[in-house]
Amino acid sequence: MTLLKADHLGIQFGGLKAVDEFNFEIGDNDLYGLIGPNGAGKTTVFNLLTGVYKPTSGAVLFDGKSISKNNPTQITQMGIARTFQNIRLFKNMTVIDNVKIGLHNKYKYSLLDSIFHTPKYFKCEKAMVKEAMSLLEVFGLEEFAESKAKNLPYGKQRKLEIARALATSPKLLLLDEPAAGMNPTETTELMETIKLVRERFKISILLIEHDMKLVMGICEKIAVLNFGTVLAFGDPEDIKNNPEVIAAYLGTDE
Repeated sequence: MTLLKADHLGIQFGGLKAVDEFNFEIGDNDLYGLIGPNGAGKTTVFNLLTGVYKPTSGAVLFDGKSISKNNPTQITQMGIARTFQNIRLFKNMTVIDNVKIGLHNKYKYSLLDSIFHTPKYFKCEKAMVKEAMSLLEVFGLEEFAESKAKNLPYGKQRKLEIARALATSPKLLLLDEPAAGMNPTETTELMETIKLVRERFKISILLIEHDMKLVMGICEKIAVLNFGTVLAFGDPEDIKNNPEVIAAYLGTDE
């Protein structure tokens, strides 16, 4: 079943068409990649899918409903979560508190509950700690629960950002260059983490990435974006051998 559909999606900034006639579908439990040269419009697509930008043409459908006019908070509540190219953690907060922030849509108590520490407050807090710790264990971060996020090594900060996104209980997870800044060992570990997340949480994943080893190693289908339009779409082998993709992005080994 189609989970998300971009239908003739486009956005124009002044006279510049940053994304034009972008057509794309991702189904339940799919793991797809979005690649292309710098400036091709990849992050702009993510911003359109998550309500940061409003399209000037076309529409975004999620679970069969148009979300083009929804704001980012509403879209997160509907089941789309994302990470960012530049890590956006609450760096002076603890690791576990970063994850708990993602759980606040699920566990609610009033300001008065918080001030007076009512039974409802303690019940919600206990449930959030339990669920947050469970997520941290998936990523091997449980021993750092009380550490400040800024003190984690870079690769673990990336994992924490994914854990926080998963705390919102998404159906679709968008990862914007998750391997950026990682060394080869961290990238290999990330590949296994992404596959684990897809299988354990039964969610769909769409990722932007320049690391072709990662993309080709885990993505079932890949869309190639160039100048804001889809140049090619197919499985990794098709994309790797597509002459247009080689000319525009991949280059040759010669």
